[in-house]
Amino acid sequence: MEPRPMMRRRSATEVAPAAVDTSEGAKPPKGTPPRSASRDSELTKLRPSSGRKPSVARHERGEGVRSKGERNAGTKGERDLHSKSRCLGSRGRGRRTAAASASRPTASADMPLVVGVSTRALFDLKEEHAVFVRDGEDAYSALQRRREAKTPRPGCAFELVRRLLALNPPGGPTLVEVVLLSHNSPDLALRAFRSCERNGLAISEGSFTAGRPIAPILAAWGVDLFLSKDNDDVRAAVEAGTAAARLGPVPPARRPENSDAVHFALDGDAVTFGAESEVIFREQGLEAFERHERRSARTPLTRGPFGGALLHKLIELRRRCLRSDGTSRVRVSMVTARAAPAHERVVRTLRSWDTLFDEVHFVGHRVKAPFLAACGAHIFFDDRKAHVEAASRLVPAGPVPGLPSPQRHEDAKPR
Repeated sequence: MEPRPMMRRRSATEVAPAAVDTSEGAKPPKGTPPRSASRDSELTKLRPSSGRKPSVARHERGEGVRSKGERNAGTKGERDLHSKSRCLGSRGRGRRTAAASASRPTASADMPLVVGVSTRALFDLKEEHAVFVRDGEDAYSALQRRREAKTPRPGCAFELVRRLLALNPPGGPTLVEVVLLSHNSPDLALRAFRSCERNGLAISEGSFTAGRPIAPILAAWGVDLFLSKDNDDVRAAVEAGTAAARLGPVPPARRPENSDAVHFALDGDAVTFGAESEVIFREQGLEAFERHERRSARTPLTRGPFGGALLHKLIELRRRCLRSDGTSRVRVSMVTARAAPAHERVVRTLRSWDTLFDEVHFVGHRVKAPFLAACGAHIFFDDRKAHVEAASRLVPAGPVPGLPSPQRHEDAKPR
């Protein structure tokens, strides 16, 4: 260990430097360089005009309190574009309550958004899977090898994945990563990656577990959204804190769409929000639900499986994919069976989260599917099997595991 240098003790005769007179008109001490007028003007610009905090002054001027994503916007051009798209933050927010602060997600919005997708969700492998169920693993593996040179048709997640990967700017930072997560043996990875390449999907990483569960490796990949056909894997992922859904069949062919956008549509309770209010409705009915929501209108809802890190990253992705006209290539909508007066708590919750959706449809008792088709959703997530089945005829959709299927009050569900 090197010896610590001795520190010289100050003698009693040594005194501290004389205080500098900073009053107006006082001469600077000897040896002090003169202050330029330009530097004084710069300091004046930086100094607040009053004793109030700058954030409070901005709020009173109606500029709003900017979100963390806005404060971190890089260039002036990005900030200008951001200010045009008012959907990226709420205006005129007051002081947040302790409950609102506690509801913030613990994960940061550091990019990229990581999507894990199974081979059966990405490609249409119904025939291969039927052979696996009927004849076993050996027959399935033999069929896969015979078809190595054949590219399977797109699956339910294909269009969403294609659009997400297209958000990555050539030569720029990676905004979205997609990894393959499969129960297949590593021997069958050849067809999977080759099919991605032939379809122009920039997917080069993945895990092939030879039948072992997928959920334990999601954290290792840092997956924000997991899309699969396996119900057990999806349920285990949600229980471990990862947004996940079991995708249904490929919907009928949609009209060709020239847009470069990607549109996420989420349900409200038990998906974006927690399931507490949903439980009250199911157990006590509509009137009890509405009384509870009126009383709790100013209490933010808790975050559901899709309302934490995933939603945070989708909002950040939306900010980073702004067009020159101020609109974004990423849209996030909510289609919920809530209606007034239960709508107020949704609006106030999203304000407290510093997050606004591009669209929110409070459809009450109406069927959700036509609204999803009308707004051009590319994927829809809901905890109700009936809503997912109806939607999947028009758009890719997947149920989010959570509460068991309801046994009562189905005719007037208000969420």
